[in-house]
Order: sequence, then C-alpha cells, then structure tokens
Amino acid sequence: MPIMRSVFISMSTNRWMRRFGERSRLGRRMSARFVAGMEIEDALRVAERLNAQGMSVTLDSLGESVNSEADAQRAAEIYHDLLNQIALRRLDANISVKLSQMGMEFSPELAERIVGGLTEHCRATGNFLRIDMEGSSLTQATIDLVRRMNARPDSAGHIGVVIQAYLYRSERDIAQLLADGIRIRLCKGAYQEPASIAFPRKADVDTNYILLAGRLLSSPVYHGIATHDEAMIRAVRDYARHNGIAPEHFEFQMLYGVRRDLQRRLVDEGYRMRIYLPFGHEWYPYFMRRLAERPANAFFVLRNLLRS
Repeated sequence: MPIMRSVFISMSTNRWMRRFGERSRLGRRMSARFVAGMEIEDALRVAERLNAQGMSVTLDSLGESVNSEADAQRAAEIYHDLLNQIALRRLDANISVKLSQMGMEFSPELAERIVGGLTEHCRATGNFLRIDMEGSSLTQATIDLVRRMNARPDSAGHIGVVIQAYLYRSERDIAQLLADGIRIRLCKGAYQEPASIAFPRKADVDTNYILLAGRLLSSPVYHGIATHDEAMIRAVRDYARHNGIAPEHFEFQMLYGVRRDLQRRLVDEGYRMRIYLPFGHEWYPYFMRRLAERPANAFFVLRNLLRS
C-alpha cells in the first residue's frame, strides 16, 4: 500500500486529531472542499444546485461507530428529516447510511429496526436507501441485512448496498445480490485491509473493478458505477457501447468536490451522474479517507486555503 495512503488512513482513526479537526475553524475550512456543510439545510441547498446542473444526489449525514441507542436514534432522525425534505422539495436525491452509525457494532437488532424504519419511509415516499459498506468486519452482516430488508413485502427496489472491488469476495457477493435483484454501488474501497482478504496492488483492484462493472452492466438491475478514474470510466463506456447497454441503464457516481470537470463532462455527454453529498459535524474520518484515496487531493485543499 502506498505510504501516503497508509498515513491518511491511520490519521482517519486518530482520536486527538479528529477532536481538533472537527472543533476548529481551520478544520472546517479544510473540509469544505469535500463536505457540503455542517447542517441539513446546507446540504439541501447544495443538492438543489446540483439538481439544477442535471445531477442526482445521494445525501449522507456523516458519522459512524456510535456507542449508544440514543445516538443511533438521533442519527436515524436526521435521515427521516432528509426523506421528508426530499419529498417536500421534490429533489432528485436519495440517502446513504452506515450501519455502524445505526448501532450495528453494539446491537445488530437495533440497527435492523432502524434500517427497517428507514426502508419503510423510503417505500412510502418513493425513495431509495443505500447501505454504505465499511470495514471488512461488517461486510457479511451488511449484505445479510440488506438481503433480509429487500425480501420484505414491498421493500424490493427501495434498498441497495455498496460493494468494494478490492475485496477478493466481491465477485461472489455480487452474484448473490444480483440473484436477489438488489441495486449495487460499485467502488474500489477506502479502508485498510490485509492482503489475505483484499488485493494489495492497485492494478489488481482496477482489473477486478472492470470485471465487476461488467457483471453489473449486464444485469437487468439499475446500478451505480462509482469512480473518478478516467481509465475505469472509459472501460465502462466501452463495455456498454460494445454490448448495446443504454446510458440510462446505469449511472456514474462521484464524490462531492472531486473531479467536478469530469462530472459536468459526463452529464454533457448524456450519462447519468449522481453526486455523493456528505454533510455534518463528524466529517473527519470521511475527509481523511478521501485524502487516502487520492493524496493529490491534499494539494487541492492546501491551495484553496492559501487562496482564502
């Protein structure tokens, strides 16, 4: 694993740095490149602006690894508020949730109840809940929960999951999820995993990503192809074109603040684009993982700080 990636991932779990970053004005200025703001209203304003540019949005209230039922319920209420506001404002937006934020690490039953309530709210409002993927310790539990929710009456199509291409198991997981008709967001992966369960070389991750993207595009289910890598995007476009897969059969997904030029170009070329839009006070781990994915992002941040 490249040194800078390892450094940023290690920093993402440093409690002292997290406290300093999230409480300081400098930290909030640094995060502004990739985080839509601290409050719900900040994120909704950005979502409206992105919709006006022809882009869909996935809203994510940042936070993970809560340790009390009260914290998990408070996190869930934010998402219920978001679903109400999306419907009220008629936004082209859905929501993304981390299970550790819903209490999965200390009470899987609580997390399942919360996700069940959110899935029902999505069904009632015609919306969609994406369950984000975290570290490998939660991979199987996440997939199992999504499959159970999707099997509930009237819930199919209202819940989906993220699959990470750097895990060896992902091809098998995708085959199982496709058999259930579950929507998948394919990404490369942003956690530090051992070589015993994940491809250590970027070239191997890229090869697996292209393989898995082909599996998704060839299925009848609508999926999200999440990448900022132009080589991956070219491979997906070529596969779709050679196999007669229409652009409206899938969507590209990118992170807020990353490759905005490429986002606009793909929209102009007729592809569907969804922006993953995070917000909230607990932004530090997310921010550090963005720097780990592409250390050049750190230079973007520093340049913007010097200009301001």
